[in-house]
Amino acid sequence: MMIMKNIKPLFIAFVLICSSAIGQTARQKRAEGLYNNFSFVKAIEHYQKLIDKNDNKDYALRKLGDTYIMLRQPEKALSIYKQVVQQPNVPSEYYYYYAQVLRATGDYKGSKVWMKKFRDAGNKEDSRIKAFFKDGDLASGIFNSYERYTLSKLDINTEFNEFGAVELGDKLYFASSRNEGISVKRLYSWDEQPLLDVFVTSKENGSVASTSRVEGDVNTIQHDGPVTFSADGTKMYFSRNNYHDNKKIKDSKGTMQVGIYSADLVEGVWTSVKPISLNNPNYLVYNPSISKDGTKLYFASDMPNGFGGTDIYVSEIDSDGSFGEPKNLGEVVNSEGNESFPFIHKDGVLYFSSDGHVGMGLLDVFATVQDEDGEIVNAINLGDPINSKKDDFTYFLSDDGFKGYVSSNRKGGVGNDDIYAFDRIPPLRLKGQIFDDINNEPIEGAKVVLARKNGEEITYFITGKDGAYEHLIPRDEDFVLKGSKEKYDNLSKDFNSYNLEKQTEVIVDLNIGMAPIQDVVLLADLETIYFDLDKSFIRPDAAIELDKVVNLMNRYPGMVIRLESHTDSRATKNYNLALSSLRAISTFEYIVLQGINAERIIRFEGFGESQLVNKCSDNVKCSDEEHQLNRRTEFVIIKMK
Repeated sequence: MMIMKNIKPLFIAFVLICSSAIGQTARQKRAEGLYNNFSFVKAIEHYQKLIDKNDNKDYALRKLGDTYIMLRQPEKALSIYKQVVQQPNVPSEYYYYYAQVLRATGDYKGSKVWMKKFRDAGNKEDSRIKAFFKDGDLASGIFNSYERYTLSKLDINTEFNEFGAVELGDKLYFASSRNEGISVKRLYSWDEQPLLDVFVTSKENGSVASTSRVEGDVNTIQHDGPVTFSADGTKMYFSRNNYHDNKKIKDSKGTMQVGIYSADLVEGVWTSVKPISLNNPNYLVYNPSISKDGTKLYFASDMPNGFGGTDIYVSEIDSDGSFGEPKNLGEVVNSEGNESFPFIHKDGVLYFSSDGHVGMGLLDVFATVQDEDGEIVNAINLGDPINSKKDDFTYFLSDDGFKGYVSSNRKGGVGNDDIYAFDRIPPLRLKGQIFDDINNEPIEGAKVVLARKNGEEITYFITGKDGAYEHLIPRDEDFVLKGSKEKYDNLSKDFNSYNLEKQTEVIVDLNIGMAPIQDVVLLADLETIYFDLDKSFIRPDAAIELDKVVNLMNRYPGMVIRLESHTDSRATKNYNLALSSLRAISTFEYIVLQGINAERIIRFEGFGESQLVNKCSDNVKCSDEEHQLNRRTEFVIIKMK
């Protein structure tokens, strides 16, 4: 702790110069983690418990409303947001959310009222809000106000098509139409590009020069790729034109559709290639993605009775490797347009591309949201920069949820389709500690409020024994952090979250010292110590209070005090003056006997009856209890350091 004390001034200065919910209980931290990983049903339970326990209730209510929006339950969000917009200093975007929910539930008049409130709250020219809520996609807007990504080109891209990157161990597999080393050049008539093969390179240092075709029987003279792997990395599923054993499998019109094929890894070579049972020569079955537990295969198909062009389907994989009847994922996922390139993450979130949902351009990447029964109830657009005005597809996310790949034919690429790596930037984590500015010990029970610079209160927390706080906050905003606790001076610190490192989850240590009020009675929760009539010995109840003073002086080694003892008015003034001096001596000796250096008590003095705390002066009739209040010793801090 002393190390933290020594670095505190420099570190706070750095954070305040170059740097929004906030500290939280374990339940709140769990709720935030679930929310940010699309586990909205489970998050509801934790937010509701926070509300029931009145633990940061205002903030939990706001997040609960957001969660119902993600689950496409505006009726439930309505009653929540109705409370939220009445909160003092509520962030103004909740006026917008409430207006949209009112509209979604048919109250257009009420929606207009709250849209005006939102506009008048300083949002007339808020380009951030306009971008988030393009075309009324409220759920995507709310979620993307916290989600951020950085995007970078990979060195494996060429002038040809590259897409569908997936990781397996330290390798990166993808599909490409590059044709180096091929003696017979076969071109796809659709785009005059060479046909696809599956390639592999180093995940960390991949380049065009280090890339090669996978060894084995996967690649043919037809289109091959992209791929997906079982969790143990021994089985590959991949797309291929329906071509097997050197035979073309065509439909009634002579067209060779695309199917899904499997291959086994044998001594480093992919072999034993065979079509899966879901294939049909009359329609597409392609773009496979296998679940982490190996029990489900997601794919795209234009099989009959779908919703549009191509739809996303799932099939159960039995223990013997056979496939169950394909299940269409329904109209929340599938539209009248084309849904394709599914990717199922280990945490159960399905990502896919669509040109039928509200998006930014052609194909956009979306993430699904499931309810308590595991049913998909929403599809959220991942926004910029994952999506662009062009085609964005084959989204892949690492198991830890922070890195991945996406393919796109957006402007600025090397070829037609290119592979981009991304870092998923989580909301910034604000983390720090509230501690005593004198002895550098953590302060338990401090209330810390986080607000935006414009006064909008975001949330608050109460510190535990370690004085610590931790929570997720937006980037690129100005904040005010306010701390308060009885018997301490209030504090207020401005800071911001601009220009902070965006490649990894960032920890912002904002450590704040609170200065104790210079009053030992308040600091120690000390009851004034009292004496029996005409006595100077320390009573047992007084010893308890004096022990508090001793403990406090042990906590604050630089603390220096003086003692002031008093009597009631019964007896003569001279007698009372002498008696109060004896009481001061008794108090002094008690404290010193507990190990406190006598030099830290600079004076112990008796004042007799000269400083009565009530009306009970000479010849005034008072009760024993009233006289008792005057027989006391009080303590005054001279210095704390």
